[in-house]
Amino acid sequence: MSFDNFDHFRLHPDLLRGVRDLEFVKPTPIQNEAIPPILEGKDVLGRAMTGSGKTAAFVLPILHRLMAKPRGATRALILTPTRELAAQIAADLAALGRHTNVTATAIFGGVGMAPQEKALRRGVDVVVATPGRLLDHFARGHAALRGLEVLVLDEADRMLDIGFLPDIRRVLKHVPSARQTLMFSATLPSEIVTLSKEILRNPVSIEVGRTSTAPAGGITHAMYPVPSELKSALLVELLKRGEIKSVIAFTRTKHRANRLADYLVRHGIEAGRIHGNRSQGQRTEALAALKTGRIPVLVATDIAQRGIDVEALSHVVNFDVPNSPEDYVHRAGRTARADMKGDAFLFVAPEEEQSAARIERAIGKRIPRVIVPGFDYRSRPKEALEIPLGQRLAAMRAQRSAGHARRNAGAAPPRPSTGHPCGGRPAGIHRPARGPHGRPARSGQGYGGRSQGSRG
Repeated sequence: MSFDNFDHFRLHPDLLRGVRDLEFVKPTPIQNEAIPPILEGKDVLGRAMTGSGKTAAFVLPILHRLMAKPRGATRALILTPTRELAAQIAADLAALGRHTNVTATAIFGGVGMAPQEKALRRGVDVVVATPGRLLDHFARGHAALRGLEVLVLDEADRMLDIGFLPDIRRVLKHVPSARQTLMFSATLPSEIVTLSKEILRNPVSIEVGRTSTAPAGGITHAMYPVPSELKSALLVELLKRGEIKSVIAFTRTKHRANRLADYLVRHGIEAGRIHGNRSQGQRTEALAALKTGRIPVLVATDIAQRGIDVEALSHVVNFDVPNSPEDYVHRAGRTARADMKGDAFLFVAPEEEQSAARIERAIGKRIPRVIVPGFDYRSRPKEALEIPLGQRLAAMRAQRSAGHARRNAGAAPPRPSTGHPCGGRPAGIHRPARGPHGRPARSGQGYGGRSQGSRG
């Protein structure tokens, strides 16, 4: 059954006020299919891509269910694979439930545990968590979920990809077996199917929209053949010509993300970065800067390929060709959200042509090739984006050998230099730059330090 507006779901009037505040008019297909059975208390197994509106599909019924419940006990738990997705869902809960008294908090690593502990002990209504940090709280006796009524596993296949399946099974031991369980996944690999059979009871199965290798219809695709060493210069050229307004540029490694962000800043383009070695505060700040338009570029590793909702993002640039067609689809899905339009660019070096061809076969279309008029494809860059692996390994071996020689000679080791491939700290391993008051430098001022927490 398909409804033209949210009134037909018979949601609480205060929830409908929140829906209108966000200017939601017509439910998306996943919302039409999932909201009714969730309101009826049924388990659901939903297959839907990011950007399809599935967060509201489970948040609205949860809020409706909890509005009449007494406070002081956590009654809904939403598990997510990444910190950014947890923060995004918590923000959606706050926005949709702004006219209700339902409370929610996000639990993830990289930030202090004390405020999270306080929220858990207080019995916040909804907890949105990454599995690793939640298990940390269980181990310390902070979390008691005996009153839990609803469990949601969002982006279940992504949690499987990054090794969270054992953690999910440990979390399940801490929650009541008599509950409503909702599982959403973009794909359904065998491990996810097995898990669904273990934890879902007579679920309603929902599959909407495109398959995992079919991008959103609102995305325009373009392929830019370019030598690897000129990719940075090409991105700068497109940005300075005004052909790209707001963009997430995906790189293969954290090291390349750092170097690309610094390259952009040196060429007069404000850029943030987000990857696993950035602290949670740095990651949150970079995302906020992109969302508010303070910076036009966010350089990211695949940590951001799912669950990051940037309204009206004009472009996604695959600076490095992703490892699989599914990764390309998820990256591209950061633009053209909620039926909007967007562009996905693929920078393809000669050695990446085979991977690009696999993407074309998977999505069932040939991506148009674009040659940028006036761009010098024969130039030789003065600076390399990435020092060759062999050179970095040789530098590391030389540093170790020098250290052994100093120890054998009884000499005190000198202070290491920073980042030069021929001595000192190996390239790609950087001390965090410091601001004027000793704080970590903001985006564009230097490299970020190690994350404050390693779990979730």
